[in-house]
Amino acid sequence: MKIGLIFDMDGTLWDSSENVAASWTEKVKQLGYNRSEITKEDIMGVMGLTMDRIADIIFGDLPKQERMELLQKCGDYENEYLLEHGGVLYPELEKTLKLLSKKYSLYIVSNCQSGYIESFLEHYCFGKYFEDIECYGNNLKEKGDNIALLAKRNGLERAWYIGDIQGDYDATMKAGLEFIHAAYGFGKIEQKTLKLRKFSELPELIDCIIKNE
Repeated sequence: MKIGLIFDMDGTLWDSSENVAASWTEKVKQLGYNRSEITKEDIMGVMGLTMDRIADIIFGDLPKQERMELLQKCGDYENEYLLEHGGVLYPELEKTLKLLSKKYSLYIVSNCQSGYIESFLEHYCFGKYFEDIECYGNNLKEKGDNIALLAKRNGLERAWYIGDIQGDYDATMKAGLEFIHAAYGFGKIEQKTLKLRKFSELPELIDCIIKNE
């Protein structure tokens, strides 16, 4: 049986909010806009949303086409910035990924722009741990659709999605997979579900689930 673990990015694998905010603020100024600084809190408030919704919230005072163009420019610059500077990894992340990859197939699905996941993987040399990735920026599909898409094209017979916010849970249910809440991340889940207090607990949790079935 091919078992997959599919990960959310922000609030699950890392916290990039501070460097994303810094890159966006810098790019907006470069483009000549006279706007308030974009803060870490601003970014944390929209993480997990699709790019069009983020544009509506952060640049909602601008005309639709202009705010989408500005978001695209900020996203492109963000990818370059994160490729160089990275973010804040959750404790024991690589050690845990290395352990998990010996037994299970690992993947990433995010609502981010194209290139964001790649910047994460390249900066930390994590590409060796993951078999496939998918994101909103590649195909404009919602997270639930992309989770199902990735699971199907990789022939997963069983899979869990690991995420930190309610939208992650909802997307997982839409995709018909099992869910694990990264409770150390940015959000809470209304439903009763499996929880991780820290990322390093994941190998033991998955092993325990499979062993006891």
